[in-house]
Amino acid sequence: MSVWTKRMRPADGAAWVTGASAGIGRAVALRLADEGWTVWVTARGAEKLEALAAERPDRIRSLPCDVTDRARMAEAVATITAEGPLALAVLNAGLYIPMRAQEFDAANAARSFEVNLAGVANGLDPALKHMIGRRDGHVALTASVAGYRGLPRAAAYGATKAGLIAMAEALAFDLIDLDVRISVINPGFVETEATGVNDFEMPFVLPAEEAARRIVDGLKAPGFEIAFPRRFVFILRTLGMLPNRWYFAVMRRLMGWDASVR
Repeated sequence: MSVWTKRMRPADGAAWVTGASAGIGRAVALRLADEGWTVWVTARGAEKLEALAAERPDRIRSLPCDVTDRARMAEAVATITAEGPLALAVLNAGLYIPMRAQEFDAANAARSFEVNLAGVANGLDPALKHMIGRRDGHVALTASVAGYRGLPRAAAYGATKAGLIAMAEALAFDLIDLDVRISVINPGFVETEATGVNDFEMPFVLPAEEAARRIVDGLKAPGFEIAFPRRFVFILRTLGMLPNRWYFAVMRRLMGWDASVR
């Protein structure tokens, strides 16, 4: 069986969702629980995690931790695997700090890298060690269509998502032979607290619950990338093939971009 057709089921072990206190992560955890998974949920906010676990008390288990704490992430996986196999890991924790050239801030960029890139690596390390040791499992990284090419206001955010896409692709070369499936999740705009800061119209925006449905369905389907909405993905991929000068010109025109306007 090809690793790309591997479909983990609740009987294979537990699921783990990071960044589960709100937004996409919360919605994915609930959907997995409703499909019969025992779901371990992590985030910094213990109260929000406990509230989430209370919604599915027989299925969701709270495990507060910060993805930037490497040792604590390893402890989290040790706690999960002490009770049985970790079959599915959705490494979803991330933050979005809009950033234009006029307001570029190294501290905010570093924070984005710490959470969105290093935070995922901190979860990947123990999860992959466990799955490779068992030669079984599925790990998914939540990136974004913002990782395809540079987008306005996404200087740091887009860089982290491009990094996650490249990370997943690089790991896939080895994991194909180790019987561990890896997926990259590239959503478009989703209604969350993070995107609530956007002051522009978000094309093809989806509710978090609909995004979660597409993610969970994608985890059950063959393939490497889970990207949606399809029309938005098609548009961005097509624009991304343009030469650089044309890409910048077209995107500026489409967005009515003006460096003097904030």
